[in-house]
Amino acid sequence: MTTSTRGASRTPAVLVLEDGRTFRGRAYGAVGETFGEAVFSTGMTGYQETLTDPSYDRQIVVATAPQIGNTGWNDEDDESGRIWVSGYVVRDPARVPSNWRAKRSLDDELTAQGVVGISGIDTRALTRHLRERGSMRAGIFSGETLASDADLVTRVQAQPHMKGASLYEEVATKEAYVVPAVGEKKFTVAAVDLGIKGMTPQRMAERGIEVHVLPATATADDLYAVDPDGVFFSNGPGDPATADGPVALMTAVLERKTPLFGICFGNQILGRALGFGTYKLKYGHRGINQPVQDRTTGKVEVTAHNHGFAVDAPLDRVSDTKFGRAEVSHVCLNDDVVEGLQLLDQPAFSVQYHPEAAAGPHDAAYLFDRFVSLMEGQRA
Repeated sequence: MTTSTRGASRTPAVLVLEDGRTFRGRAYGAVGETFGEAVFSTGMTGYQETLTDPSYDRQIVVATAPQIGNTGWNDEDDESGRIWVSGYVVRDPARVPSNWRAKRSLDDELTAQGVVGISGIDTRALTRHLRERGSMRAGIFSGETLASDADLVTRVQAQPHMKGASLYEEVATKEAYVVPAVGEKKFTVAAVDLGIKGMTPQRMAERGIEVHVLPATATADDLYAVDPDGVFFSNGPGDPATADGPVALMTAVLERKTPLFGICFGNQILGRALGFGTYKLKYGHRGINQPVQDRTTGKVEVTAHNHGFAVDAPLDRVSDTKFGRAEVSHVCLNDDVVEGLQLLDQPAFSVQYHPEAAAGPHDAAYLFDRFVSLMEGQRA
């Protein structure tokens, strides 16, 4: 990515897809060039949480909501210490932010962090294109980086694919840190950071859990040095097929039968540890309005998603694994994608979506309580 200091609404910009389709608009945020996988998110709120979610590393995010930036940017809602998207695509940026917590505009924050974006394009047409053709490599170009369409397409096609990309280590913390329990401490959890969102340890802390967040390179000895009552594997970016280290670490946790909970990338890691495969979805699930059924209760939740890969596990039967029986516990009602796994013979489960969701919905917050119940049962 190359950037200059500030975007300008009248600066021409172009979004170029690897199949040659182009969308012309105006620079939004920093001026320059950037590359990534073009994906779309259907959330109508929570753009700040989306932009700072490490799972969006090396992705150019297309906002399907037509107007973005109305609430500006505050200093409380970041999910990590920086913006992780490689580019941002909006149709109609708000001219003036209006929210009592706003400290600056979204445009100003994108510029300050060097994030190249584009506005004023037909995001509905772009989203339809990505739904029909699938997520694909793309580039945003503005200012001095503009060139002929043929040249820009060639530069986009030279970029690496998301399939086969190993990204979790580049977004994870390098040093361990602790999020203290709110109120009385009841449990200790070792959380493996594969791209963790800030709200996740916060949701656990609210339930009396002291969370030790550890780097993606942590060993089993590192995990058990904190004497955990449970172990958590976080969300994260990239292809789970490349995550041999986290799979080996989770295998060690399963062998000890420590209560285990995984979210998103963590669900895919559990799938691999149990012997299932993973695969890339055509265009993924990204947004805050995805219907998922909890098959253990029959209830349907409206949930927040951000994943481009999924677990390949049978929906119609219980599977035998080296850690006992396993079943698909949650399924997406739009397309039958596996949205959760659980072991029946020891305390371990995972979901593909985000129960910590900010700005919502909060239908799935009960999953943190389910994790607490597993730890209570193990202690008893």
